[in-house]
Amino acid sequence: MSDPVSPPPPFDAADAAWMRRALELAAHARDVDGEVPVGAVLVVDGEAIGEGWNRNIGLHDASAHAEILALRAAGQRLGNHRLPGSTLYATLEPCAMCAMALIHARVARVVYAANDPKTGAAGSVFDTLVSPLHNHRVIVESGLYADESATLLRDFFRGRR
Repeated sequence: MSDPVSPPPPFDAADAAWMRRALELAAHARDVDGEVPVGAVLVVDGEAIGEGWNRNIGLHDASAHAEILALRAAGQRLGNHRLPGSTLYATLEPCAMCAMALIHARVARVVYAANDPKTGAAGSVFDTLVSPLHNHRVIVESGLYADESATLLRDFFRGRR
């Protein structure tokens, strides 16, 4: 994984560090659980309050995406399903299920690495996360370590063929 001296705008060093952690979780999903390599970290005030990696195959749970598991961990930790002021770092653009969970949790910002051209819900395929029709607005930024995330995913699926 490359580590640029300074991340491209609008990202800062903290964004880069949290996305690197999400990439570590994605690698864990692949290496330990044999899952699609997607990782997510939920952060408030510079502290990780929830982490997750894809576990839907191992848990036999279609909802066990990295983002959902990070939200569940944060909710348990804080004792609240609302997570205002939080930022979610995810290695892949959230799907529609995850996007709606992020909206319902009142996550303030989502930073994702790679676009998902098949099920992305932050503008790639669906506009769920960025729709002005919702009662909550989420700031969405993308592209931080996109190449590293895309490589993890591409290599994983090549290995499965």
